[in-house]
This record gives sequence, C-alpha cells and structure tokens, in this order.
Amino acid sequence: MANALISVQIIPKTKNGENVIPYVDEAIKIIEESGVKFEVHPLETTMEGDMEELFHVISLMNKKMIEIGSSNVITQIKVLYQPTGIEMEDLTGKYR
Repeated sequence: MANALISVQIIPKTKNGENVIPYVDEAIKIIEESGVKFEVHPLETTMEGDMEELFHVISLMNKKMIEIGSSNVITQIKVLYQPTGIEMEDLTGKYR
C-alpha cells in the first residue's frame, strides 16, 4: 500500500522563454514510465506510492529537464506521508 501522496509542479527555465508545455509533457512521461499511480491536474500532478520511490521519480524529472535544454528547474512539492497507508481516493473519492 502507498505511504505517500506527492503533488509536484515542475517549472523549467527555457532558453528563449519558449512554451514550457513540451517540457512538462516530458516530465509527465517520466512519471508514466515509472509505473506509479498518478493524476494530472491543471497546475500540478499528484503521484501515489512509496515516498522514496516518488522522490526518485522527481529526481529523474528534474534531470530530464536539464537533458532537454533547461538551464535550471524549479520544482514545487507537497507531501502527505502516512506510514499506515494513504490513497488519492481517500481524500477525493467523495467528489467523484
């Protein structure tokens, strides 16, 4: 069972102020390839899983931004750590 929910917003610095959406798409692709459960929202993406694994995914996302041309990256993270277990459904299920 998942012990963490982590919401992440990644803001890559682009070379000439170009649109960041293609960069964000690449970051989301890293999440998809990781196999963790996630939901994309307008301003952030929430992942569900083991906290250490999720932080590793975030590290890969940041590294990918540099690989594809960002000079730096701002990453905003919100963490809910609950060792007894937590799922996105626990917090948002009543709204669906």
